[in-house]
Amino acid sequence: MKVTVIIPVFNRAELVRRAVDSVLAQTQRPEQIIIVDDGSTDDLRLSLREIANSDLIKIIHQQNTGVAAARNVGIEAARTNWLAFLDSDDWWLPEKLSKQISWHNANPEYLISQTDEVWIRNGHRVNPKKYHQKQNGEIFYLSLDRCLISPSAVLLSRRLLDEVGLFDPSLPACEDYDLWLRITARYPVGLVPEKLIIKTGGHADQLSRKYWGMDRFRVKSIMKLLRSGDLTKAQYQAALDVCEKKVIILKNGATKRRRVALQEGGS
Repeated sequence: MKVTVIIPVFNRAELVRRAVDSVLAQTQRPEQIIIVDDGSTDDLRLSLREIANSDLIKIIHQQNTGVAAARNVGIEAARTNWLAFLDSDDWWLPEKLSKQISWHNANPEYLISQTDEVWIRNGHRVNPKKYHQKQNGEIFYLSLDRCLISPSAVLLSRRLLDEVGLFDPSLPACEDYDLWLRITARYPVGLVPEKLIIKTGGHADQLSRKYWGMDRFRVKSIMKLLRSGDLTKAQYQAALDVCEKKVIILKNGATKRRRVALQEGGS
């Protein structure tokens, strides 16, 4: 199985080399590594200069258009039928790719899988809550409420993207949630139950800090799915129920924010 690894990056010169080095350290190397520089204004080019002429690594520079568009550019440039993603602030343990490829060889009916992961928040390891635990198989219904797939843990066949489409660049956040819903509505997701990636959080530049009410983007994703005509009757009803619940949460949150803003403005 030949794999292309796609790494989108924006202004993370100090982190992206760690991500790239973790791919280069794999016991089974990929066919290709594509780094998509999404309009960085820091020292990214300098950080990548040592590896810029590698036959294995392709670096694409573009204007800043967001992580979804950056991943799509990498997908379109990939020369293999299997794709893996790695966020620039995460990294892989050495056997991540080999064990995931072996899993797919043993389970050829699966077109997408992910591995388990270690969570690091603000430099400290934390344990995911029970409802964040990853599942194997049909996970569409579980995925409606929260994102249960991590981009950095995924290995998938390009065939899936040919069927359901790429990441939605109109979404400034939750673009992965959007794609996983489209995939899980049709296909099961495999799980390699070993912690083979390090997923970090707590950065000042994380999208979850940039945008309030992240459920806004999840509601948009669910609405697209409801209009698509691709859901079974049971899937449609479940999606509608979750959408209505998220709208209520958003409404309550917006009311609270408005009340706080009025109080602060009057003080």
